[in-house]
Amino acid sequence: MQKGIDYIGVGVGAAIFNSKGELFITKRGKEAKNERGKWEIPCGSVEFGETFEQAIKREIREELGIEIKIIELLGICDHIIPDEKQHWVSPTFICKITRGIPEIKEPEKCEQIGWFTLNKAEQLPLSIVTTYDVSLLKSKYPKGYTNSAR
Repeated sequence: MQKGIDYIGVGVGAAIFNSKGELFITKRGKEAKNERGKWEIPCGSVEFGETFEQAIKREIREELGIEIKIIELLGICDHIIPDEKQHWVSPTFICKITRGIPEIKEPEKCEQIGWFTLNKAEQLPLSIVTTYDVSLLKSKYPKGYTNSAR
């Protein structure tokens, strides 16, 4: 049985911002679980027995080689992907890097990385959940997010 396909999966994402208020986004690779080729905030699956916080910190460390601090919950998305017959429940947390510089550690899952303003991010081919998250961020922080906002 596969998460997100045979039963609803639980994923978790990190909306990571730098000191300029830019959002860190990754381009999904050929072996990503879904929405390959789309740009998405870093994310991953929650494993049995993990909290959301433990899962996102583990995923970010494994995929990007950095440590993060969770600032606040941004929102929760029903990440329903009709074309792929998948359904995930995905909370996203606003985070900041506490140690390291992001680098691609799993190139089969992540092809590119970059920092983008919310307006520039909207111009990318975004995943369903990231489209939702960017919309939430723009409504919550209409002048842009800065680390000083928290």
